[in-house]
Amino acid sequence: MPTAKDVVRFLRRKGFVERRQRGSHLVLQHPVTGYRTVVPMHAGDLPTGLFRRMLQDAGFSVEDYRRR
Repeated sequence: MPTAKDVVRFLRRKGFVERRQRGSHLVLQHPVTGYRTVVPMHAGDLPTGLFRRMLQDAGFSVEDYRRR
């Protein structure tokens, strides 16, 4: 599974920008589509369910992530 930094890197390449951060939770939003997701910036790999939910909130699938 990817780390939080990997997911943030992927989302930024797809046009997402940082909106705010509270503690360890980074909120990213796409300026055109309005999709928004929250990424917990913790060490280590993200749990599978959380990873899938973040991608879903951002409008992507796991296959989209793998294709990059």
